[in-house]
Amino acid sequence: MFSFFKKKSPPIAPVAPATAEHTPAPLAPASPVEPSGGSLTPPATALAPSGGSMIGSALAAPITVADVPTTQPPERQKWLAKLKAGLGKTAASLSGVFGGAKIDEALYEDLESALLMADAGVSATQFLTDTLRKRAKAAGVTHPVALKNLLIAILAELLQPLQKPLVIGQHTPTVVMVAGVNGAGKTTSIGKLTRHLAEEGASVLLAAADTFRAAAREQLSIWADRNTVEIISQAGADPAAVSFDAVAAGKARGKDVVLIDTAGRLPTQLHLMEELKKIKRVIQKADPTAPHEVLLVIDGNTGQNAVSQVKSFDDALGLTGLIVTKLDGTAKGGVLAAIARERPIPVYFIGVGEQLNELETFNAREFAQALLA
Repeated sequence: MFSFFKKKSPPIAPVAPATAEHTPAPLAPASPVEPSGGSLTPPATALAPSGGSMIGSALAAPITVADVPTTQPPERQKWLAKLKAGLGKTAASLSGVFGGAKIDEALYEDLESALLMADAGVSATQFLTDTLRKRAKAAGVTHPVALKNLLIAILAELLQPLQKPLVIGQHTPTVVMVAGVNGAGKTTSIGKLTRHLAEEGASVLLAAADTFRAAAREQLSIWADRNTVEIISQAGADPAAVSFDAVAAGKARGKDVVLIDTAGRLPTQLHLMEELKKIKRVIQKADPTAPHEVLLVIDGNTGQNAVSQVKSFDDALGLTGLIVTKLDGTAKGGVLAAIARERPIPVYFIGVGEQLNELETFNAREFAQALLA
């Protein structure tokens, strides 16, 4: 099974959590971008070079760039095919721009329109086209196909700051607070993440802190039963109290991970956003270092509204990562470029469907290629 995450091991320095200040990394000169990036903490695609567990004693030594396989395992290849199919409409629209025989002003104008239609937003669109013009001129690019390959490299560079693995094991338990608007796929994503964590040997405790939505506790309980994990759930209880009890129970029972499902709400619902802040404060009473991860689940179909959600929830909670769901069929995908340009919070996972194996790690190069296939 392809591993989503990395167990923290002593030789690797702790990864600093994301803060409200997110500064994009400067772009390197024109050259193909490798997925690994060459950092001490490699991107998630490097986490399962041999298909083994990444939890417990299986991680005997730090994983380096040299551990990255030259070819993707069959499971990853199948998932990438689903991603390309899900982004097929956008890819066809963008690729069509480069179908001519020459590079002219009309091509760049069509590219701008196609990027905007793909939900890339004004800022990212302007950045991509301006950078493409400069790089193409400097490199002497004269054919549209070569120009398209150059755009893939530029887009991968823009998305690179979003590529980061979720680290499990620095704290016991690692407390993960999950937020999102109604209908984004929050509870389902928690269920999928729970499955893979459990399969890799991590002991997981779920907290049903979504006491606002009808049947939310029951939905999370179903996921707990499917994954054979424990759940803290109290009918009609205060969400903050449920979260506190879950963290305390996770510490007492020696759990590796505590996943807290919170109620979906819009950023404009100020009283509910205040409730989220309260949950975070109360969690810190149970564990002053928690929550160690604050994740936002966003629907890939919501376009530029997703950027507004990221900004609002980040300002309120200090997000450390994102899960982007439903990148299939009608999703356009360009919103990740907008997020990278305006609020580059790491995208830990992206989802292309409802199946358990349709949530995977984000890779900047793979995504850029899928978007411009």
